[in-house]
Amino acid sequence: MSSSNLKTLLTEYEKKRMHALYEAEEKKLELYKKEPLLQKIDDELSKEAISISKKMLVSNDPSLLINLNKKLSDLKNEKKNILSSLGKDENYLKPQYDCYDCLDTGYITSSYESVMCHCLKQKLFNLEYNKSNISNLEKDNFNNFSFDVYSNDINEEKYHSKLSPRKNMEFIFNLSNRFIENFNDQNEKNLLFSGNTGLGKSFLSSCIAGEILKKGKTVLYQTAPIMLDTIMDYRFGKNNTSKDIYDNLLNVDLLIIDDLGTECINNMKFSELFNIINTRLLNSKKVTKTIISTNLSLDNLFATYDERIVSRLVGNYNLCYFFGEDIRFKK
Repeated sequence: MSSSNLKTLLTEYEKKRMHALYEAEEKKLELYKKEPLLQKIDDELSKEAISISKKMLVSNDPSLLINLNKKLSDLKNEKKNILSSLGKDENYLKPQYDCYDCLDTGYITSSYESVMCHCLKQKLFNLEYNKSNISNLEKDNFNNFSFDVYSNDINEEKYHSKLSPRKNMEFIFNLSNRFIENFNDQNEKNLLFSGNTGLGKSFLSSCIAGEILKKGKTVLYQTAPIMLDTIMDYRFGKNNTSKDIYDNLLNVDLLIIDDLGTECINNMKFSELFNIINTRLLNSKKVTKTIISTNLSLDNLFATYDERIVSRLVGNYNLCYFFGEDIRFKK
């Protein structure tokens, strides 16, 4: 990943964090003016916390700790009651961070080890890989999803289904919601969206991506041609940054591969595509899920790709076949 992008984002994080701390301090001072007793309680809480630390260093008397903790509890309850009388809760005085996992630092420290937070990682993905692909989440989300653009008419001869396009979409919609709800379940299958252009495959992928991001997961979007060309660059040492995206393709929480079947294919790309799909299925370190979107039918997938790839798709993906009229002209 680009060090300049990381540096820029960390600068933004620091400004954002300092702003949150400043606003929290301003709100606290405002309440102190309204109710001076609050400041006295906060001062007393700080003194007692220091007192506990000092006394625990020189004494192993458990009753001492019990008494000190009771005093802290009484002070906190008194503070809570005062805030309640002012129409505020305890969270009012806390800094309002965008991400409470890393407190807007970009990193999470656990067992003396710091790792990049999912929020910072996602921002880097958006800058360097996703670009405009999932940048329209404010528009492409379930709030703007409508079944009304799909026909209720059954045309078995045309669509080779006893379902109407609308009923079929309701089925796919339910599968997608189950995918979101059970995202952390290793047994929940991935999603394969198949069908002609203009039927909502990319839109639904964006809707799902938005919900997965809300869960604090990371999402990486790639078209199949760009993804495979990037991997080829990595294999042949043409791009030093390609290794980063290759690692992320294997380990990102949700990988969306769009336009499968539009890439120029060869045996090396066959092998790399299989490796991406298979490695994500067998990932033992974490649950990694994949959504693949293609204009190819299942028969065409069998004709285009070798048996190893198609067998993984058939066995580990829920096939969602989109059919109907182009909805882009109905919105």
